[in-house]
Amino acid sequence: MSVPFLDLKRQYATVRQAVRSAVDDVLDSQVCIGGPVVEKLEEALRALTGSRQAIGVSSGTDALLASLMALGVGPGDEVITSPFTFFAPAGCIARLGARPVFVDIDPHTFNIDASQIEAAITKRTRAILPVHLFGQMADMSAIAAIAKETGLAVVEDAAQSLGATHHGQAAGSIGTTGCFSFFPSKNLGAAGDAGLVVTQDDALAARLRAICRHGASPKYFHSLIGGNFRLDPIQAAVLLAKLPHLEPWTLARQQNAAFYDAAFRDCAAIDTPLVAPENRSVFNQYCIRSPSRDALQEHLDAHGIGNMVYYPLALHRQPCFAYLGYEDDDFPVANRVCDEILALPIFPELRHEELEEVVAAVKMF
Repeated sequence: MSVPFLDLKRQYATVRQAVRSAVDDVLDSQVCIGGPVVEKLEEALRALTGSRQAIGVSSGTDALLASLMALGVGPGDEVITSPFTFFAPAGCIARLGARPVFVDIDPHTFNIDASQIEAAITKRTRAILPVHLFGQMADMSAIAAIAKETGLAVVEDAAQSLGATHHGQAAGSIGTTGCFSFFPSKNLGAAGDAGLVVTQDDALAARLRAICRHGASPKYFHSLIGGNFRLDPIQAAVLLAKLPHLEPWTLARQQNAAFYDAAFRDCAAIDTPLVAPENRSVFNQYCIRSPSRDALQEHLDAHGIGNMVYYPLALHRQPCFAYLGYEDDDFPVANRVCDEILALPIFPELRHEELEEVVAAVKMF
């Protein structure tokens, strides 16, 4: 049988009535900008992440951009981040005229290698931007210690890791800000773009709220220059309707990952993902590694098994970042992972026979 990489229709079928009702309530109220639904979602996610403040924004990218703006990052500054991730972190840094400074990754967790961060710090460094990739947090104990010693801000990109923890602390709650995405394929997905910023700093939260409204506080009085980064109440309503299901969905992802781990234990040709003992992963993706990745992908495609390469080209190799002057082999681990990584289906609604089909196809190869 064929197995989809992701089937959002299965999940929607289980929440359709609640989502439609919540959206209808917003439309009936005609409170279409801000309002109580957005505030209710912010409060729920503030509590979930153990943060003092939560600010709904228009996307995960805008969460990063607004955070960097609120911290005053601009031309001449440097922000340390990972070369192995989605484009948004480095793109937001560059949009503000700052320089993305890449640090290679850990080969097992795929997150930034915290042991290499200090060597990358210069007098121009303003912040560290770790990405909690595939549902697992970076080594925030080490990163927070570095930030405390150097006085640097930390912007956590937790776009893929809502509900993940590190030593019991929630993703997003440790850094200066934490940034989330609710892109439809995330473990908590909206019906379009949506995001969130959390922080423990009340003054920074007030600045973030102003930035998300063109820098106005109060309305029509602009103390700074911001953007239109507001969270749509319709998207907030969708997320509120889904939020009670987040933990069961996470447990299902973890169970699917455990099934794969056990099934591939005797499969020496691939490496399964490692979750650090101090971490709880929410498995937004389940990524294996194989030196024969391209051939394996062709094999899975031929057998109707959904898969995806996250990510095919490290950021230092992207043409738009050629001006940074990095050499092609400056980040060997990131390069190697890009050549070997392959994500398998992990979404919560996978059926047992589909999991078995995926395993059988991989083992056949």
